[in-house]
Amino acid sequence: MRQFGVQMIDNSISSQWWKKIMEHFIRVGDTFEIRCWREETAEIREASLYGTAIDDKYEVSIKGMVTKEMLEKLLTEEPTDRSMYNKMTKYFTIHVANNLCDIWSEHYGTEMVIDIIADADIEFFEQVMGQYPESFSMGIG
Repeated sequence: MRQFGVQMIDNSISSQWWKKIMEHFIRVGDTFEIRCWREETAEIREASLYGTAIDDKYEVSIKGMVTKEMLEKLLTEEPTDRSMYNKMTKYFTIHVANNLCDIWSEHYGTEMVIDIIADADIEFFEQVMGQYPESFSMGIG
């Protein structure tokens, strides 16, 4: 197992890297948690289609199971609000743990922490991220 910490430092990069990682590691049937700020009502409403929302002080936590429709939306939608961040996703936090990894997509996908279990999946991750050597600061644990 190896842990990677990723910080996006190129604010002009497309979301293709993020989508490749999510497509490889997230499966229909995985449990998820999505966290949104309370004022992100449209995002909360949409995430609530796939899970149960629980108020958590300043945030709302939505927990459920990944469906085919949800995964397709994550992999195809482009966030429209990019005033503060070059967002990879409209969700502030996405967390999924399965038999491949434990992945935390944070700050709208501009940061990621992922524990990867198998060598082949580590190689895949390194191959994807290796395409963007100037776009990310990466820590390996």
